[in-house]
Amino acid sequence: MTTRRMTVSQALVEFLAHQWSVDGDIRQRTIAGTFGIFGHGNVAGVGQALKQLSVEQPLLMPYHQARNEQAMVHEAVAYSRMQRRRSTFACTASVGPGASNMLTGAALATINRLPVLLLPSDTFATRVADPVLQQLEIPSDASISVNDAFKPLSRFFDRIQRPEQLFSAALSAMRVLTDPVETGAVTIALPEDVQAEWLDVPAEFLADREWVIRRPRPDRGSIHEVMKAIALAKRPMIIAGGGIVYSDAHEALRNFVEATKIPVGTSQAGVGSLHWQHPQLLGAVGATGTTAANRMAAQADLIIGIGTRYSDFTTASRTAFQNPNVRFININVTSFDALKLGSSMPIVADAREALTELTNEAGDYRIDPSYEKEYSGQISAWTATVDAAFAPSGLALPSQSEIIGAVQKACADRDVVICAAGSLPGDLH
Repeated sequence: MTTRRMTVSQALVEFLAHQWSVDGDIRQRTIAGTFGIFGHGNVAGVGQALKQLSVEQPLLMPYHQARNEQAMVHEAVAYSRMQRRRSTFACTASVGPGASNMLTGAALATINRLPVLLLPSDTFATRVADPVLQQLEIPSDASISVNDAFKPLSRFFDRIQRPEQLFSAALSAMRVLTDPVETGAVTIALPEDVQAEWLDVPAEFLADREWVIRRPRPDRGSIHEVMKAIALAKRPMIIAGGGIVYSDAHEALRNFVEATKIPVGTSQAGVGSLHWQHPQLLGAVGATGTTAANRMAAQADLIIGIGTRYSDFTTASRTAFQNPNVRFININVTSFDALKLGSSMPIVADAREALTELTNEAGDYRIDPSYEKEYSGQISAWTATVDAAFAPSGLALPSQSEIIGAVQKACADRDVVICAAGSLPGDLH
């Protein structure tokens, strides 16, 4: 068996450079590059490995200098969303505060089911230097470091205490990063001495490896039952979540709703599932929703949630659906989300696959014309409200709604707006 003598960091960085996500006809780097801030613990390890590759093979693993650990994780998460979860970045930081600064980003990634790889440095495995700068010391447990705080925030966590552990840890990390069900923050803690230790690395470990993203189809017969339930409903409504975006199900959603005329509301992650001027788009639903979406949701007797995790904003803390006879059909790649809100019909499947089969099953079904007329009127009323809010007020200082209108007018079709926390996400929603 052919092997190469490498440090743990060299082997890890080169391994990451050869991982590929495959989604149908799309093949792209799973780890597009590395963000890093170097200090106590990762200079001689990951830093050296990245520098070496930048000289020997500059395009293999691009390095991007960061100025803030939390920000670099947020940037990696934003990138993964724009790449439909097929690609992300690795983020490396130093021991102690550098590592713990990434905790907020880890929470963001895991909560929103977005992949990011975190490589925080850790204290010496040999404890030859103990304590190191800014080391967390727990008198009752010498094995704990600040990196243990990543455990509840990560979909996968490992700490490389011996060089040989790298192989299983790296493969497990890639398995989780590329799995639509499991994905989120993946953390591999790297003690600063182990990063620079030598090991013999099999050539197979460093070869190109493809990770095919799973797109599971619905169970046999389940789509037929869904269409039966839709046909019996008087006021069905779809809630489109981020799963539509991540599975590239935009066209499949459009085909289904145009065939059936069922109206659509979106969660925050589901914005963009339909074009914002589509005649069946009610807009945002829930606490930060539109009057059109919320009025129709309040009276709906069947909610079809596709790719949504039903956060409190989407459901207005479970007050959005007022019909006492409302039922829920949830289509989600994750069974945990498919079973939410007491769903009587959870469909564990990829959004695009499920919508394609729904369209084929729908036949000549269409909602009652009176229902279509009703929600079209709500959309028109909301559009008029927005137009009025965006119109210049003539005051000395513009209102917040005027500013949002100006931003929207200035944006091209593929522009991306980045906003702060607070009221702005609701305003943009």
